[in-house]
Amino acid sequence: MLGLLGKKLGMTQLFDDAGERVSVTVIKAGPCVIARRKTIAADGYDAVAVGFEPATKEKKITKPIAGLYKKAGVKPHKFLKEFRPQKYDGLDVGKDITVALFKKGDFVDVSGMTKGRGFQGVIKRCGKSGGPAAHGSKFHRTTGSVGMRTWPGRVLPGTGMAGQMGNVKRTIKRLKVVNIDADKNLLFVEGAVPGARNGLVVVSSKTL
Repeated sequence: MLGLLGKKLGMTQLFDDAGERVSVTVIKAGPCVIARRKTIAADGYDAVAVGFEPATKEKKITKPIAGLYKKAGVKPHKFLKEFRPQKYDGLDVGKDITVALFKKGDFVDVSGMTKGRGFQGVIKRCGKSGGPAAHGSKFHRTTGSVGMRTWPGRVLPGTGMAGQMGNVKRTIKRLKVVNIDADKNLLFVEGAVPGARNGLVVVSSKTL
């Protein structure tokens, strides 16, 4: 699996070859630079580490990561991600990876952190119905009974309750690449992807 790091710019609409309107997410993918090449002999497994978005304040880069970039002869970047591609031909340290990695019609997986919603109740967080709105009801937006009988005598794991919502990693699989703008490093994928605008996303393909 090989991919790119990028930023979600937002959503728009395009028209496909059949003239149908398609909702797409615009991702500024790359360019990424290969900062390290791991091998079985030295590290126990094969992988490449790629950096994205040059760091504006190098003092914020930790010393181990700064040493990694220095050894590679590459300027420090804000984000670093490891991939395990099927083939390592041409994946040399210092080489840039761009949206040319993908082509129109490919299917990719996109990972990102969902929007954080804070502490939410069961109606918003779990989709529960709530109680009656009037006529003396004392339960409107709270959950109903979550307990059981004497057996099992406990609340089962996974029961929907109020709590922290969002701000978790999610992966949307097999999103179609509708269009590519190589000059601006833009990737147009069909459908929605996790996260807010300018949020970090990882675009990868298991066939690479």
